[in-house]
Amino acid sequence: MRVISKLPSIPALTSLISICACTLHSFSQTSVSDPLCLDANQDKEHMKELLGITELRPGKNGNPDSKENPANYDVELATPFTKLPDLMVTNKGKTVKDIKDWEQVRRHEIVKDFEKEVYGEVPENVPNVKWEVIFQERELIGWTPVIVKKLVGKVDNSNYPKIDVNISMVVVTPANAQGKVPLLMMFGPADIPAPRQPNKTEFEYLNNVLLNELRKDPKAASILNEYPAYAPLMRPANYNEFGFYRLDENELTRERDLINAGWGYAKLDTNSIQPDNGASLTCTGIIALTNKGKTRTPEQWGALRAWGWGASRALDYLETDPHVDGKKVGIEGVSRYGKGALVTMAFDERFAAGLIGSSGKGGTTLHRRNFGEAVENLSGGGYYWMAGNYLKYGAEKGKLGKMDASDLPVDSHQLIALCAPRPVFISYGIPEQGDANWLDHQGSYMAAVAAQPIYRMYGKKTLGVSDNYMQEKMPDVKVGLMDGALAWRQHDGGHTDAPNITYFVQWANDQLNIK
Repeated sequence: MRVISKLPSIPALTSLISICACTLHSFSQTSVSDPLCLDANQDKEHMKELLGITELRPGKNGNPDSKENPANYDVELATPFTKLPDLMVTNKGKTVKDIKDWEQVRRHEIVKDFEKEVYGEVPENVPNVKWEVIFQERELIGWTPVIVKKLVGKVDNSNYPKIDVNISMVVVTPANAQGKVPLLMMFGPADIPAPRQPNKTEFEYLNNVLLNELRKDPKAASILNEYPAYAPLMRPANYNEFGFYRLDENELTRERDLINAGWGYAKLDTNSIQPDNGASLTCTGIIALTNKGKTRTPEQWGALRAWGWGASRALDYLETDPHVDGKKVGIEGVSRYGKGALVTMAFDERFAAGLIGSSGKGGTTLHRRNFGEAVENLSGGGYYWMAGNYLKYGAEKGKLGKMDASDLPVDSHQLIALCAPRPVFISYGIPEQGDANWLDHQGSYMAAVAAQPIYRMYGKKTLGVSDNYMQEKMPDVKVGLMDGALAWRQHDGGHTDAPNITYFVQWANDQLNIK
């Protein structure tokens, strides 16, 4: 938002008044020229008004002992809705008999419903992205030399210069690889893994330059006289004489396992695509830029779909990287990033495999399960992840009446099925280590079971169990179902997929025929 340094003009005051009155009056999407920069509550209230919702049910409290709307953790009450939207029957009642029926009819119907009602549609006027390599250097991960590239994807904002979007990504590949390598794109901060540091002599030179500059200021010079041994720059103790960082035992375990297995990885900063909050929808990020700082329509994308769009633009670059096999790029995420990773893979068929970690509602867990996290949590505090239309399914009162998860035209088994025939590995930890019951592990397993028919239609091995999602139970912890394109493994760690990385790599190598 602009900083006003003088008395604003009448048009500026008018814009300011319209922002402040957002909870009382409808917004005009054409009358405000600057980014609205609404806070999350204002933005959500506006969406409720567009949808005619007068009351939303509050999200569930994760504490089962809470007196205020506690989440259900009683398995006997977890399945009030025992029938899922039919994966194998079209909207016209025709049974899907073959791949042609699926690809030409049913898949498109499911995609359309997810776009309109759950994750949102990507607007047609999304600007282009131009990737630039900021720097490239050689580093070490463990004892393996790697090539590290820091990139920025500059989004064309020529149609609305008031908002900049610069997508941040780091690409790391084994330096000694013979040819192109498979790569796992990971949602999260785009950190440099082990940035090289100057050696001892170079540190001394830099310190001398800085000290000479400081001594030009009388006050600084007097301070330095009191501390003659002071050095502005201190070389980190965990760097060796050649400037390479020495990893501690528990650092970068996922990245180290990938590199040691001959894979590369990319870290894609989702916040550089669309910040993880509702206040950004009209102020920063690709959603605000595309809408020129105005509010979304109910059908437009939320943050999960925006992150997926950013991942697709990152894949555009990776397909040109000489060190990466662009046909064997997977997508990974944990928790909300697990939701985003599954959404990414479902909508972009170029991604070769997925590692979906502890994703809960909006990811692999069934929306229709009443266990832990609920639809009301996604239509409440997490509303900005979703399309505006998703709020309808948390509505208690409004022009459409009361609606709940059973009114959704789709569910997460169909989202998993959209990834077929490409392999998907669903990962969870255990509640005792912090992978909370909130995530409804069984609900995710049920969705994977219900997605099997489409994979089987493509001739792929699945979980090796029946399609009866109401009866099948999760395997024991550390008992993986990893013989097919649909894989499941619950490790004995917490809210992470790190313990499953080595299992994922072995499985993906087999599924993608990587030697």
